[in-house]
Amino acid sequence: MFDEITWLSAWEIRDLIVQREISATAVTEHFLQRIEEFDPVLHAFAHVDTDGARERAASADRDQRQGAPLGLLHGVPIAVKENIEVEGMPYSMPRLGVQRQGRYDDILVERLRSAGAVIVGKNSMMGTGQQLDGAAQGGSDRRGSFNWELEARNPWDLSRVPGWSSSGPAAATAAALVPVAIGGDGGGSTRLPAAYSGVLGLHPTQGLIPFIDYTHPTFRLTGTSGPLARHARDAALIMQAVAGPDGRDYICLPHDPPDYIAPLSDGLRDVRLAWTDDFGFASRYATSETSRIIGLARDAVLSLTTHGARIDVIDISWEPALRGGGPAQGEPSVYDIEVTGSPAQLPPTDPEAYRAAAEWRARNWKRFRDVFNRYDLIVSVTSPRIAPTIEDWKALWGSDYLAMAEAYVGYTVLANLLGLPAISIPCGYIDGMPIGLQAIGPPCSEHKLFSFAASFEQAFPAGARPPVS
Repeated sequence: MFDEITWLSAWEIRDLIVQREISATAVTEHFLQRIEEFDPVLHAFAHVDTDGARERAASADRDQRQGAPLGLLHGVPIAVKENIEVEGMPYSMPRLGVQRQGRYDDILVERLRSAGAVIVGKNSMMGTGQQLDGAAQGGSDRRGSFNWELEARNPWDLSRVPGWSSSGPAAATAAALVPVAIGGDGGGSTRLPAAYSGVLGLHPTQGLIPFIDYTHPTFRLTGTSGPLARHARDAALIMQAVAGPDGRDYICLPHDPPDYIAPLSDGLRDVRLAWTDDFGFASRYATSETSRIIGLARDAVLSLTTHGARIDVIDISWEPALRGGGPAQGEPSVYDIEVTGSPAQLPPTDPEAYRAAAEWRARNWKRFRDVFNRYDLIVSVTSPRIAPTIEDWKALWGSDYLAMAEAYVGYTVLANLLGLPAISIPCGYIDGMPIGLQAIGPPCSEHKLFSFAASFEQAFPAGARPPVS
């Protein structure tokens, strides 16, 4: 039984526990053993809360024996990215040099616990092993050299990275160290590690999952937290448990989320898909494998007409930009719209620069809106390259950091800047490494994204498992 549950979905594990075919304690012990066995080479965890996980699993079993109501994630082991606040567990923002104990549970973590999840620990994020040099520590760049004995590795090839930022959650999910994990996406940082690691990753509609930071009051306008999973149904289950308004968040969406589970079986009949090779600008980020990646993904999408989908290849251009105030090279500056302080201000303070940035956003927002008047989803690759080797990453990082960052988020960052939901779905392999298919929808269309992902999984079932698992 224990070997069989390794690759089961979270919802299947939850059903086995609810049906008393296995206990939450036994499930937790199984995945703790997998972490102990494989994490020494994957480095997917910054912290494993062994004692706390055992206590929560035992409490879940006790609640079940006593007839208490059981949540959507009852007994399911979950890990969260290390920069998500969990009371009593280490909290870190590696590139900023922040390391302390968690002082409270993030709203998302509160809801995971209320749904019965067993939080086993904190996943590492790219930068866990970063050593900042003296100049970087005192400046705004904060770049230094990585310690690759600590950084997460890609379970498909240990010589490669699993992606930037949500690296640990992606690696842990891909290698089945946990059934599901929670990442963070500020410009693609859930979707891109998902694509590089062969799992599904969701950047939800801005404000769908409420957020509050008691230690550094912030309105989060472009970044999100979201699930990494091996199955669309698991991601939908997570979102069903954590989405919805909270009075502590001034700018969260005020309405209750819809049913994300029922639409999973809707299929693709009459679903309108718009395929874009590069959003009109991303060809500038092409690599030697880009044409093969785009060709494989495009062919897969176009074949969905046999399942009833209606697909057009569109020729519409958006404008590139980096998240966080950095313009794409040669492009107008886009403002940093993470709002901090009291009173809140949007830098830069130059009214003309702010106006130019706001108009940039309005133009690109309107282009998406126009497409969504005719199509349900916009589909593309998630990244124009497979997971880089560590050596390639080091070379790119050291030579031109801004160009590397711009290229890395080229296909993903628009969804963050415009508050649109987007999902990366496993879409086959190039040179033995997974690639991702990205779907972007209008605000609050997660039910459509999950339905599309479930249909794509059914059309192209994943059979391969990473060597390190």
